[in-house]
Amino acid sequence: MKEPIRILSTKKLLVNQKQFLLNANISLVEADFISIKQQKVAVETINENLIFTSQNAVLSLVENLKDSETLDVLRKKNVFCVGMKTKGLLEENGFNVIAYTGYAEDLAEIITLIYRSEKFTFFTGNLRRDTLPEALSEAKVVFNEIQVYETSLTPQKVTSKFDGILFYSPSGIQSYLKNNKITNETCFCIGTTTADALENITNNVVIANQPTVENVIIQCINFFAP
Repeated sequence: MKEPIRILSTKKLLVNQKQFLLNANISLVEADFISIKQQKVAVETINENLIFTSQNAVLSLVENLKDSETLDVLRKKNVFCVGMKTKGLLEENGFNVIAYTGYAEDLAEIITLIYRSEKFTFFTGNLRRDTLPEALSEAKVVFNEIQVYETSLTPQKVTSKFDGILFYSPSGIQSYLKNNKITNETCFCIGTTTADALENITNNVVIANQPTVENVIIQCINFFAP
């Protein structure tokens, strides 16, 4: 019998996500290469438009401000976000999303072209990319940033050999590379920003069609399908 394909996921998956791989006769090992810590939200100046580029920022904000008048006030503001799942999470929590895109570059273009006279508050993590704030600053869009969560690298040594590795963020790649090397493995990335972190490291990269964990898994299954 042919040996099953062996895949490493650099974060622990949900039960249904794992099942996709197991149903395709793909052997899975999973480990969290980054950890997320919510931070208390210091809400001072909040502008009329809010920006979120991750689900973690939404979760931290909602958790820290739950049952507060401040959260009710924020729900009445216009929200711009990156990611369909971020949009869904915002709407589940009563926010009014008026624009969302798959990537920060595209959201920056929408804001700087159409909403440049508006003022924004950007809820971020400590390892946020510079793409969006740099674009806003260059276009002289007025905004402030509030850090609401912290991402920490949790590197660990991998001793087994894998056919593929699933990556979901540049920080996940950074953490993996602290104790490991990428040789012949195929790397499946959630988006172009994550894939860019593998530049000059490997050319064996497959980028998801949509920036979701599920699509990363689908690309992996399709790649290794007999």
